[in-house]
Amino acid sequence: MKQQDLHEIYKYITDNISAGIHAVDAQGKTVIYNAKMRELKGIHSLEEDQFEQEMIAKINDSHLYRVLKTCEPIKNYKMNFWNRVGQEIVTISDILPIKKDDELIGAVEISKDITERELMAYQPLRRYGQPLTFDIITAVSPLMAGVIERAKMAAKTRMPVLLYGESGTGKDMIAEGIHHDLNPENDHFITLICRNDEQALIDQLKQQIDKNEQVTIFCERVEYLSLEGQERILNLFKEHLESHVFIASVGKDPIDLIEKGQLSKDLYYFFASVCINVPALSDRKEDIKPFISDYFNRYRNNTGSRIQGLSAKVEQIFLDYDWPGNLKELEVLLDDITSTMTNETSIDFDMLPIYFRWKIQSEELSDTTGNMFVAENEKDIRPLSVFMNEVEEYYIQNALKMFDGNVSQTAKALGLRRQSLQYRLKKFNE
Repeated sequence: MKQQDLHEIYKYITDNISAGIHAVDAQGKTVIYNAKMRELKGIHSLEEDQFEQEMIAKINDSHLYRVLKTCEPIKNYKMNFWNRVGQEIVTISDILPIKKDDELIGAVEISKDITERELMAYQPLRRYGQPLTFDIITAVSPLMAGVIERAKMAAKTRMPVLLYGESGTGKDMIAEGIHHDLNPENDHFITLICRNDEQALIDQLKQQIDKNEQVTIFCERVEYLSLEGQERILNLFKEHLESHVFIASVGKDPIDLIEKGQLSKDLYYFFASVCINVPALSDRKEDIKPFISDYFNRYRNNTGSRIQGLSAKVEQIFLDYDWPGNLKELEVLLDDITSTMTNETSIDFDMLPIYFRWKIQSEELSDTTGNMFVAENEKDIRPLSVFMNEVEEYYIQNALKMFDGNVSQTAKALGLRRQSLQYRLKKFNE
């Protein structure tokens, strides 16, 4: 086969593979930067020579450079970044040295795009094809009762409202609940996502408020706008305050955001009369079971499923878990579980997705070990071989517990042969 034909085959494969690939030679010069990697980085129009020089200039600050210097691979590295076109991207990467006859000739980064899975937990809760009124919100905790009471009072006065709290807590539900509680009613509820293109968002805002209708505008996560952009939408809010109702949300305490220069003081003062904190799910775990019950009720009605709920073990796991992604993380998890169900009537532990099992396993390791493996003084020091054996035993025993004692499944998850795992277990018991 001709060298040119082989080159074309390699180019076709790298440009059509679903993973992003960035390879450099031993001097850090880019030799491969495939179409998927360009897509992830938001690169579409740079000339090849200009782009290559830019990659060389940046290589000293990259993980590729570290691998070139250490010859040690970096595996399963998770990165969250904003690319050139303003998209939030999450990747899992392996960065590997490339050797020929034991001599380093380069390094390669292979990145898998996991944005959809990771960021799904931070999107608005599903609306289930019907208006989200306060009556259908399932929260029963005293904290959420207070939130809803304040939101209803805000609806009566038609005042601007600022909702703040972590992603996935249901700020969007409260905003829509306010809209449906207005008297007199507004014509439409409009959500504007402030993570998107700033100028396009402002143009859309102008278009909506210039209509001969009364609308409720919900600006989701206004702190993602520049301070200049925040001032521009504030001027629009002030001009049309008599006609429309304005609601905004931020992901943290607004005072903290002001101190960090992420939130305009003037925009905050506009909303300051009604600021409502929507608490994290970890602070109101009594809302978990009603949410799940409502989810399964809808699922039964839509699919004819016989599912009734969670097993006692899984229910306790859900109540013990901290839910960093809040209600949206719970909703996404339930979606993943039901997507593989057949005729089950309850959700057992083995039906939980493996990624979630590893999450709770990591929390258990953190909570139960505490300072177990930390030497606080000289008396705690023991030989390194003893320490490593303790770590290995603890990790393997907990992995085995996760798979309910199934040696084959545990070995597969740990990347071991079944016989190798059995040998280690036997050694631990000696």
